[in-house]
Amino acid sequence: MPSRAKLTAATALLTCAFAGLYWPVIRKLVYDWSTDENYSHGFLIVPLAAYLAWERRDRLCALATRPNAFGLLIVAGSLVMLVAGLLGAELFLTRISMLGMLVGGILFVLGWNHLKALSFPVAVLLLMIPIPSIIFNQILFPLQLLASRVGEASLSTAGIPVLREGNVIILANTTLEVAEACSGIRSLVSLLTLAIVYGYFSDQRVGIRLAIAFAAIPVAIIANGVRVAGTGFAAHYFGPAAAQGFFHTFSGWLVFVVAFLLLFAVMQLIQRLVPPIKRMPPLAAPAAQI
Repeated sequence: MPSRAKLTAATALLTCAFAGLYWPVIRKLVYDWSTDENYSHGFLIVPLAAYLAWERRDRLCALATRPNAFGLLIVAGSLVMLVAGLLGAELFLTRISMLGMLVGGILFVLGWNHLKALSFPVAVLLLMIPIPSIIFNQILFPLQLLASRVGEASLSTAGIPVLREGNVIILANTTLEVAEACSGIRSLVSLLTLAIVYGYFSDQRVGIRLAIAFAAIPVAIIANGVRVAGTGFAAHYFGPAAAQGFFHTFSGWLVFVVAFLLLFAVMQLIQRLVPPIKRMPPLAAPAAQI
């Protein structure tokens, strides 16, 4: 049997085994994407990773296939992680084990060179996995407090009487609670995902890509603080109804668009401050004299 046919058969076999083994995990993951708005972007991550892998098809075809037995060790470790996650009802472990299984399969069937070429598409898949609850809750409440503090400071600076108790902002005519949905975690996760993708396609330098990704964090926090302050202004001048319903939902979308535009401006500023190094074309060889 030709080596390419063997490779195709091995890949198909591993894909079927992977789908059969992880089907319950995948089904629950998709369910979380559809019910948890913090991770609804997960539906876009798998097609994006597939596109990034397809984009490397010429490079992958040019690489020599050198299967590595170390991949089996990674596969075995991923299976142990899967069993531990199932026994302990820990969803994060079962989901991370999927990526470990993918890495081990690539290494065992194709080798290190292919794994290195596919490292970014595989890393992008991390964005589809929800953060463990114990970590998520540690991030959530500080973001709620930070957003409420920004709102209080903005309203107080504008001369609007305001009192804050924790994540509750008390105005003269209404009380606003910076709930979990208003903490900014949703826009932070989504904006960070967009920043990673945007940085990848807009600049080839790893340092600049990392700078864009990290810039998404303060941009998202500032944008959400402005949203909370804007909600307070609207409630003070137009009544409590302005802080609820359509206007509240619309302000969330509007602030996210503004945050992305601000991130785009940060990207342009970074590229202006650190412009790409232009490589000089090689000098032509002098013409031979007759």
